[in-house]
Amino acid sequence: MPETDAFEPEQDHRRHPAVIATAVAIPVALVVAVLVAAFLAGRDPIREPVSLGTVPAPASESPECDKLMAALPDNLGDLERAELAEPAPESAAAWQPSEGEPVVLRCGVDRPVEFDQAAPLQVIDGVQWFEVSGAEMGLESSTWYLVDRGVYVAVTIPNGSGPTPLQEMSEAASKALEARPLDPAPLPGS
Repeated sequence: MPETDAFEPEQDHRRHPAVIATAVAIPVALVVAVLVAAFLAGRDPIREPVSLGTVPAPASESPECDKLMAALPDNLGDLERAELAEPAPESAAAWQPSEGEPVVLRCGVDRPVEFDQAAPLQVIDGVQWFEVSGAEMGLESSTWYLVDRGVYVAVTIPNGSGPTPLQEMSEAASKALEARPLDPAPLPGS
């Protein structure tokens, strides 16, 4: 029978430092990955295509609208160009915020009924706009009409959007379209 030493050393139950580091690193990496994914998902929500109803736009297939549509930016400040749901109107575009209603552009629309010789205009970067407020109709937006470029362009902007959409639209319009004389309706009773 082999002799055994009554004083054999006890087995060491300590873990190797690499095993401990791995056991700590894996859960920490998973938590970090979940937090990063949640952050990125919150920053870039999936956006549905924007549905636009039909609006009379007799000049939507004009060369002026073609030029303007080609000059439109992909972003209006924080707003990103949106895909339009089919059937999409001719010469229309939209830009979406991360939350809320989009900014919508329609080129080639009819002259607004309210645009007459007494209508107040806003000049933004050398481009003349006429505003039709949606407040009287209970809307939380206004529609601005480009009135000095030979084709009427309507840009509907939700309240609180700030000046950036019109400033950038003015820049695109001034690059793509020549200024033309105004053609307002005569004053009522004239």
